[in-house]
Amino acid sequence: MKRGSLVFSVILAAICFATGFSGGVSTVNAQSSKGDDTSLRVHAFYYPWYANAKSDGFFHGWRSETDLGAVFYPKLGPYSISSDSTLAQHMRWLKRSNIGVICVSWWGKDHYTDKVMPKLLDWADRYGIKVNFHLEPFQGRTAETGLAAIKYIIDTYGSHPAFYRHPDSGNRPLFYIYDAYQRPAREWARLFDPRGDLTVRGTKYDIVAISLWVGEGMIHEHRYMLEGCFDGFYTYFAADGFVYGSTIKNWPKMMEFARENNLIFIPCAGPGYDDSGIRTWNVENLRERDLGRYYSRMFQAAIAVDPPVIGVTSFNEWFEGTQIEPSVPRNTEQFTYADFEPLRPEFYLDHTAYWVNEFRAARAKKK
Repeated sequence: MKRGSLVFSVILAAICFATGFSGGVSTVNAQSSKGDDTSLRVHAFYYPWYANAKSDGFFHGWRSETDLGAVFYPKLGPYSISSDSTLAQHMRWLKRSNIGVICVSWWGKDHYTDKVMPKLLDWADRYGIKVNFHLEPFQGRTAETGLAAIKYIIDTYGSHPAFYRHPDSGNRPLFYIYDAYQRPAREWARLFDPRGDLTVRGTKYDIVAISLWVGEGMIHEHRYMLEGCFDGFYTYFAADGFVYGSTIKNWPKMMEFARENNLIFIPCAGPGYDDSGIRTWNVENLRERDLGRYYSRMFQAAIAVDPPVIGVTSFNEWFEGTQIEPSVPRNTEQFTYADFEPLRPEFYLDHTAYWVNEFRAARAKKK
């Protein structure tokens, strides 16, 4: 990782020239036209499950102070989401990357990810960042408990100024539903079909329900999205080729299906994938960052299908190595962490800002 040779410097210069990336603090925000909502159409998956002994009296997420369970080491160290300084820095970095919405991993009412929500929302609002919810497969997730979760979130956080509402769908809240396939489509239809016995349609709890698209084949996923009465689907995974949905060559067909059925398709781009810190056996799904070129390929593919929203996987999923949050070199007795060298720690923030600007330019051409 620490091969800062002349060759790598030349390679980096070539990347910067090819992408139009300046290498310094992002200039993309200054180029944004007033009233343009492109940044609100880029949703980064955000993980608030991190705690440490200094801020919380215990570790959550991280294994320990020295062995994090991640391949990369965060510039902020093993931080806590309950820390004001951490949240302030995260929001500054999000603004720098031109991301306007974070999709917060949520594991239930009594989980740490819910306890930090009030502070997270307040800090997001200070920086003009919006927050929506990534409804995880918490224990006992069914139609009934799913409805209870939706009601709780909207009742508790729906009036907060940072709470995201989707402008193309009547300003309804937008929920990403991870691993929806764990329940039969007919069970979700109880919530999202207007005729369902637990339907949220036409009520104060009506949402834009976005299901994860995984499937190995098109037929099953087609039926699942329609039978479950979802409003759309997203791909999430940062490993191109891992599953059908995250395989970029399939995105044009998926967008065609979405348009034919008036659904929202949200392709997701990631800078790479390396979860060997927690899954040493999963080498098949390793995706090298390739000095930013891997991320560029995914983002280009996402923009090419002209989606209403693009997902970024992720801002800070350190355990799967998909983070754009700054990483720094670090050696401990137990582990030598990877880093972004010869790129700067903030490279992926600025590279994201560049691609958000490209998304903006592509949208402008369509108008």
